[in-house]
Amino acid sequence: MQFRDLKKQYEVLKTDIDSEIDEVIASSGFISGKKVKELEEKLAEYVGAKHCITCANGTDALTLALKAWGIGVGDAVFVPDFTFFSSGECPAAEGATPVFVDVCEDTFNIDPEKLEQAIIKVKNEGRYIPKVVVAVDLFGLPADYTKIKPICEKYGLFLLEDGAQGFGGEINGKKACSFGDISTTSFFPAKPLGCYGDGGAVFTDNDEWAAMIRSLAVHGKSGEDKYNNIRLGLNSRLDTIQAGILLPKLKAFKEYEVTAVNTVAGWYNKYLADSGLKLPVPKAGFLSSWAQYTIILPDGADRPRIQVLLKEKEIPSMVYYIKPMHLQGAFQNTDSEKADCPVTEKLCGSVLSLPMHPYLEEESVKFICETLKSSL
Repeated sequence: MQFRDLKKQYEVLKTDIDSEIDEVIASSGFISGKKVKELEEKLAEYVGAKHCITCANGTDALTLALKAWGIGVGDAVFVPDFTFFSSGECPAAEGATPVFVDVCEDTFNIDPEKLEQAIIKVKNEGRYIPKVVVAVDLFGLPADYTKIKPICEKYGLFLLEDGAQGFGGEINGKKACSFGDISTTSFFPAKPLGCYGDGGAVFTDNDEWAAMIRSLAVHGKSGEDKYNNIRLGLNSRLDTIQAGILLPKLKAFKEYEVTAVNTVAGWYNKYLADSGLKLPVPKAGFLSSWAQYTIILPDGADRPRIQVLLKEKEIPSMVYYIKPMHLQGAFQNTDSEKADCPVTEKLCGSVLSLPMHPYLEEESVKFICETLKSSL
């Protein structure tokens, strides 16, 4: 059994993917080829954003957004404590100070109430200037932008949506990667929409920021003249082959994959309803793209032993994330490590992610659930 079955997906889409790859090779347009522009147009249309700029990976996407805003030393960037490292790494790499904020236990996403408290605290202390909120759409579920956006507007902060895991999610019909002043995503293979290597994208409605990000992504070039560099940038472009791979994947994603993963999540919730586990259930108006199906184990459960018992039945499982961001070694002896995030600390000791992908069959889900319940 595969945790995320990319082999099965390729079998289904093989003819279209192979055809796209062959076209790229025949054209020899390996860098910034026509398919990159085609993909950007289709991604922007799907998300509902004016601009889409593809780049080399999701981490670069975050960095490009922060650079476009001029974020740096003396700035405070508010980041959920329970997320992948790059959400905090990118602002720190620009010289800013990540301020880690606790999350909601029922959604795993940043807690709006704790966010506002953190902003007020930083403002009152006066050591850093609050500049950006990085809201992460964790495990496929968009953060609660109905509450986060008004907080950003109240305090004059940029909203950066980290949609690396949330692409395809929705709030009241509005797509993830359209909620931020700038939004980003990742095409890492295991993401909801993944390529066969690294890739990422930046979305915004702001013409000036879009032009700046396009420049920054190609060594700070001036317009279309790549040999006239007017600022320091990155070498961050999506390979044309990866764009070709993503085109048929995006079509399948839109037509049936998002619907399929929500069906799979429904099976999990049905077969685990009497398990005593805390299950992920999006609240009304929210749609998840289910990058992960993550449960919370009961107090006292032996997670390593449960994983061993699942593995004995050839059921893979993963732990996202085993350590809070503020306790990562990179933030030792910095102001960032002073965060008070008890919910995150609890989650790091009790979450467990189970196999999740659009091609998972109901009998397999039932087997996973029965095995998990017996292991408890």
